[in-house]
Parts: sequence; C-alpha cells; structure tokens
Amino acid sequence: MLDFSKFSVLTFDCYGTIIDWESGIFSALQPILAAHDRKVDDVTLLQTYSELELEAEQQEPFLSYHEVLASVVRGFGKKLGFTATESEQRSLAESIAHWHPFADSVGALRKLKEHFKLVIMSNIDDDLFAQTAPKLEIRFDDVITAQQARCYKPGKSIFELAERRVGVSRERWLHVGQSLYHDVIPAQAIGLATVWVNRPSPRAGAGATKAAKAAPDLEVSSLKQLADAASVFSVTR
Repeated sequence: MLDFSKFSVLTFDCYGTIIDWESGIFSALQPILAAHDRKVDDVTLLQTYSELELEAEQQEPFLSYHEVLASVVRGFGKKLGFTATESEQRSLAESIAHWHPFADSVGALRKLKEHFKLVIMSNIDDDLFAQTAPKLEIRFDDVITAQQARCYKPGKSIFELAERRVGVSRERWLHVGQSLYHDVIPAQAIGLATVWVNRPSPRAGAGATKAAKAAPDLEVSSLKQLADAASVFSVTR
C-alpha cells in the first residue's frame, strides 16, 4: 500500500481514467461502421483503435488530437474497405463533447482535492479538454496537454513539461492513469510512484490503449477505490 502522506500533487490521465472514453469511442465509431455495412466486435474495435491512434500520435511533424482522431477514422476505413466522409472523419473528435465521467469520478476527485493538488496530464487538445472540464465539477490546479507539449504520452517531453509545472520533487508527485503503456511505464521511468486504474473493459488490462506489462505501486479498479485508499492516511497539502 502506498503511503499517501508522502504526496502533495497527483497528476491524472483523463480519458479512460476519469472519462469513460470506451463508451465514447463506441458511440462515435459504431454508427460509422454501420453506415458502411461493417461490423466489428468490441475487443477488435478497441485493439484497432489503439493501434491506429498510436500510429498517428507517433507521426512527424506533430499532429493535433483532432487530426489524430480523423486519422483513426480513416484508418478504420482503410482496414475495412470503405472511405470515410469528411463529416465522419470529424465526428470522433466532435463526440468528445458528449463523453461523460465514470460514475465514481466526480465524487472521488472532490475527496482527493481536499488533500492534494490535482493536475490533468492528457493526450488531448486544449479546446477538446475545455469541453470536458465542466463535467468534472472541480477546478484542477493545472491542465497539461499533448498540444502544449507537442508530444503524446509516453513521450518524454510531456512528462518534462509536467515536471516543470507541478513544482514539487518527484518524491512528492504521484501519477495516476488507466494505461500501463502511456502512463505507468513512462512515469516509473522518471522515478514517479504510480497508480494503475484498471477499469473494467471488454479488452481487459488494456482497453483502447497498447497492451503492456508493468508493476504499478498500486492497482485499483476505480477512482473511488483510490480516494478511499488515500483517505486512510492523515494527509496535509
């Protein structure tokens, strides 16, 4: 069990950890596939999404997340033999405005906010996160995006930007994320303690991200479980 009294700042992945992005992905992609008479099971859809998203995020020069998601839609078309319309290519990014937090997220964040500084650290564009922010119902102490860093997790540059912004030593900084590949492994590589939020998914252990193996300092299945674990300790900011 982690000693939460050591930490003053918690950085959070957002989509997949706080926001139910799998439901959002399904709601955006399944109508496109249906419109082109294509059908893909949930596990295959998530795995394909993870591959296409990662490929786009690794492109040079840097692509905005709007562009990454348009590339994902085009990639589904290429793999499944159809040509996505311009509207369909935009629709995945546009759907983010309608993605919702997991049922436990808001209450857990409020509880954690009583004891820690909370920072978003997300593979997203600023304008897309701005559409999500009101749903989270708390004011984060900072928001660090891939757009600002011009780098997607697990790349070093976004973690380096976060380190400059959080303003505490690595020993006081705890990183929380759903993806072993994007969050736990790179955070551990710079010496951070990590929490893996292993949300239930049709593609267990990975969801819509690249499958990977790691040993986080703490594994939970929800943010409520994290908040409950943290509340065991007497924590001061």
